[in-house]
Amino acid sequence: MDKKIISFRTTHSIWAGIGILARLPEEVKSFNASKVLVVTDKGVVRSGVVDKIKGQMEKGSMEVDIFDGVVSDPPIACADACIEMAQKGKYDLIIGVGGGSSMDVASITSVMLHNPGSVHEYFGVNLVKNPGTPVILIPTTAGTGAEVTPNAVLTDTQAKIKKAIVSPHIYPRIALVDPLLTLSMPPDVTSSSGIDALTHAIESYTANGATIFTDLLAREAITLMGRSLRTAVANGNNLEARYDMSIGSLLAGISLANAGVTAVHALSSPLSGYFNVPHGIANGLLLPYIMEFNVLGNIPKFAQIARFLGEKVDHLSLLDQAYQAVEAVKRLYRDLKIPRSLRELNIPQEAILKMSLESLKINRLMENNPRIMTPEDAAKIYEKAF
Repeated sequence: MDKKIISFRTTHSIWAGIGILARLPEEVKSFNASKVLVVTDKGVVRSGVVDKIKGQMEKGSMEVDIFDGVVSDPPIACADACIEMAQKGKYDLIIGVGGGSSMDVASITSVMLHNPGSVHEYFGVNLVKNPGTPVILIPTTAGTGAEVTPNAVLTDTQAKIKKAIVSPHIYPRIALVDPLLTLSMPPDVTSSSGIDALTHAIESYTANGATIFTDLLAREAITLMGRSLRTAVANGNNLEARYDMSIGSLLAGISLANAGVTAVHALSSPLSGYFNVPHGIANGLLLPYIMEFNVLGNIPKFAQIARFLGEKVDHLSLLDQAYQAVEAVKRLYRDLKIPRSLRELNIPQEAILKMSLESLKINRLMENNPRIMTPEDAAKIYEKAF
């Protein structure tokens, strides 16, 4: 009998569904806010989503300012710029709109308005003491799940590594997940963000920290995304596929927030930190190789993943069923527009040793991995990924 103690947290309030953005003015009213800061990037501004949100707010006689300086995998300086603007503006509410980068910067800005010192002091787990300014997060991609996680990540450009602030205070007050906002995502972004979300679901399902609650969420997430990711990439206007991806990403985010992630995130960190590989691409590239390594750490669960991905495996032995999950992900990759080798990303082979040692330093991830991994194991995984 599994006697694991179960704990569960998520965003205070979640609204998800086609057209749910229309609910934003009603939710904003609940905060009695008069001055709002929208945190986003220039691409989302060009899409027209920000103008729509701003128009909704201004109809309610609210003053709205926009910080659109967020970039992919934002450096600490990006967050500092947003924090400085927020400190001067004295906002009642922060709305993060976009991918994980914009949502993370919005969440970090929120807590830094009510906690002293610099961002550097809060990298780690449970170091944020005070709740921040209320935040509403609105994803425009189906990938990071940042709207339902207590983690906000920035890139330390000096140390050349990603660093996370992990705290319950990072959770937004409200998440609005509207699949309509993902319709404009191009195929390459749909691929990389979708694989990132699938990685979250598979890692959290097989993590040592998984519980019966997170298993339910991760299972449904893998099923939804496994059946719809190809279609979302091939035909971005297919609303049913976009719905599956948005809800799948949401469920995967809730699962990872409670079960945690594993070696994929650990080994992808040096790729992003040293070589500026986008987070989703780094995770996606490494996922099948680390799945293959991890199979022996939890054979029954990897066998289930094969089923969730639609594989017919009942005629196989349990071990062969588990390895079929790896093959299913590899076949999925062949249909998607993402890099499938480190060579394609111009990663120098001589960096393998350094990356292997660096990745194993991320203890909270490696200790959650279903199979113990040595530096030699990590190096072999990078070698296979070449």
